[in-house]
Amino acid sequence: MHKTSNPNNSAVLLLAHGSPHTVEEVPEFLLRVTGGRALPPHVVEEVRHRYGLIGRSPLTELTLKQGELVSQELGLRVYVGMRNWKPFVADALQAMISDRISQAVVICLAPQNSRTSVGLYRSALGNNLPFCVEFVESWHDHPLLIKAFAERLGSGWRSATHEMGAKVPIIFTAHSVPQRTITEGDPYEAQAKETAALVAREAELNPQDWTFAFQSQGMSGGAWLGPTVEDTISGLKAKGHHGVFIQPIGFLCDHVEVLYDIDIGFKQFAEKQGMRLCRAESLNDSPLLAKALADIARLRLAV
Repeated sequence: MHKTSNPNNSAVLLLAHGSPHTVEEVPEFLLRVTGGRALPPHVVEEVRHRYGLIGRSPLTELTLKQGELVSQELGLRVYVGMRNWKPFVADALQAMISDRISQAVVICLAPQNSRTSVGLYRSALGNNLPFCVEFVESWHDHPLLIKAFAERLGSGWRSATHEMGAKVPIIFTAHSVPQRTITEGDPYEAQAKETAALVAREAELNPQDWTFAFQSQGMSGGAWLGPTVEDTISGLKAKGHHGVFIQPIGFLCDHVEVLYDIDIGFKQFAEKQGMRLCRAESLNDSPLLAKALADIARLRLAV
């Protein structure tokens, strides 16, 4: 049964991880990520180094742009809250209360559901909000999301294949999580692989055209989900390939895991293997992504 709603009092809240605006803010940002637990100095310094190499993370700017595009699609107010940096989730919620929002759809800009991301976003919302909340657990298989990824994949892969003079194997990637979260029943691994398979089908890829790897394993020890991108690149080299094409399907915009981990770290690793590495353009301000988010919200709000 559909709920009736007053569009003037309905809204969408987009939640994202957040990212420091400057290298100097990295230590404080990391403390927020860990909930106040201090990381070893060498880990903090490495993260500072990575942010320094890319100059700045455009995550906040791009997320705000995504919010604007969704608002234009829906004709509703769209708020943005970051779990670990400004604008914080609490600030977005306060703005919604001030604007007398009566109901909101909350969508995490992490399509695959993991307690290490979506679960933490949900906790950041808190309880006893003065408006009704429809929290979207996952949207990893939304047709318009899949089309958006396939659109970016197609143009980039064709270009890479032309440049390298041969069909280039594709590695779909998603952010790794601690292995124990999967062992304890987290759906993230299965959903990430399903997203990749759906994009491959939408792009009419053959099974031998693509594989899957988890990237950005943590630096704090313990077992993290694999296979790693590095091991996957080495395996493709052993099969005689001279290049690889990466498409991250767990990220919706450029930030450090894309601009450093892929564009610098994995590219340098591939070069040492005598291979070239290219990647798909991130979704960023993709109209199809905005339409996917708007469609999710529209169905939940019945507007």
